[in-house]
Formats: sequence, structure tokens, C-alpha cells
Amino acid sequence: MTDLFSQIEAARATIAARFPATPKVGIILGTGLGAFAQQIQGKVEIPYTDIPHMPHSTVQSHAGQLVCGTLVGLPVVVMEGRFHFYEGYSMQEVTFPVRVMKALGIELLVVTNAAGGMNPHFDLADVIAIEDHINLMGDNPLRGKNDDRLGPRFPDMAAPYDADLLKLTLDTALDLKIPCRKGVFVAVAGPNLETRAEYRMLRGIGADLVGMSTVPEVIVAAHAGLKVLAFSVVTDICLPDALEPVVFEHILKHAATGGERLNRLLPEVLARWSESR
Repeated sequence: MTDLFSQIEAARATIAARFPATPKVGIILGTGLGAFAQQIQGKVEIPYTDIPHMPHSTVQSHAGQLVCGTLVGLPVVVMEGRFHFYEGYSMQEVTFPVRVMKALGIELLVVTNAAGGMNPHFDLADVIAIEDHINLMGDNPLRGKNDDRLGPRFPDMAAPYDADLLKLTLDTALDLKIPCRKGVFVAVAGPNLETRAEYRMLRGIGADLVGMSTVPEVIVAAHAGLKVLAFSVVTDICLPDALEPVVFEHILKHAATGGERLNRLLPEVLARWSESR
């Protein structure tokens, strides 16, 4: 059985053969947010099926390809479609692309997702910059024997989301007049949505948003020593006393609306980050 390090190297070599530049930023696009990849210049599109050991996305609205190119002058790799624990993949498989992007050379990981909003001040299609998270997925991508080549046995999680990047994001959003708040994200295993009692519990422990992704990738990014910036787009309102059944088409609609805002915000954030380095 090939070890994880060797699998990462095989995937890295395949991508580097088609995109020889060293990317500075890796971006994971969540449900309904694939339109962002249209901004990438000089695109090289690599289907996941062409990359050794890469899982295949099984979720509607996830294209299933790696888009490489430049954005605001920065070499980037963009995941158009991510993998979820609820699809039956292991945590190691879910986070494998983060390992590969690190091996390609990225310094910053940007993660996006569609999420349920539990904070009563949030509205549909709002863009929320994640400031912290709670892991309730019942598993951890670092479980098992640690490979010191990939990161330390006990990575610190005091600040997995870069505070300077968070401030830069909020300041940039203010300048661009794009509504953007910050919040705490809680990850659950899924794929079912939550009951009223569960939403009350999640809100009670300090979460503003709930979703089924992001946290595993952020844990691995912290293990790998990457800076992280993460966003949720609020696609459904999860207030227990006003809860309505979720329609997936509506989620995609609100994700697209919030995605338009994120499409304007994120390139400017990356441009300012690049200038300040």
C-alpha cells in the first residue's frame, strides 16, 4: 500500500507537468460557488480523474476539476468541487487536495462553503468571514500515525484562521461596500440537515453558521503550516422557531447571489495581501 507522502508526490508531479508555475494560493470552492473559477486567467483545467489518488466529487454543482492559472497576478490552483465526509470518503481523502496544494507550493489556503445561518443578524446570501470553528464531525483528518514530513503530531489551533487576513478582508469589504460579517462555523457530518433542537444546541455552544465541510481542510492546513482565510455564504436561515424545509434549488440560488459578492471581494483581498507581503 502506497503511503500518503508518496500519493501526494504522485499527484503533485502530475499537476506540475501540466502547470509548471509555483502557485501561491489554493482555493476550495463550495456548493454553488464554482463561477469564481471563471476569473482565472491562462487556465489549465485538470479533471480530478486525471490526478493520481484524487477522489471524485459526487455532489451536484461540484464540477470536479482543478483549475490552475493566475488571479490578480498570483499563480493559483482552484478546486472546482470539493469532497465531503458524508460522501463516504475518509477524512484523509477529503483533505488530500490540501496536502497536494501544499506540496505544489501554496502559502495561503482560501476555503469557501455554503452554510446555514443560525445568527439572527445574518441574511440569505450574506458573505461571512470565518473567525473560528467547532468540529462536531466525529472524526479528525490527523488521526493515526503522524508523518513528520507533513506536519507536527500536535498542531496548535489557537488561531487557525489568520487574524491579519481576517482584518484585511473586513476592511476591503468596507471599502468595496460589500456586506461582510465575521462568525464562528460549526462542522457536522451530514448529509441530513439539523432538527430544531439541534440548531438550538449548536447556537447555544457559540456557532453562527453550520455546514458539512471546511473544518477538516482547515485542520490539515494548520498541520501543514499554511495561512487560512475562509468564507461562508449563507444559503438557508436556521432559526428554530421559524424553520422551513430546505429546497436545494434555493440553496444554489442564494449561493450564486452570495458568490457574486465573493467574486468581487476575494480578488481584491488577494491583491492587497500580495502587495503587503
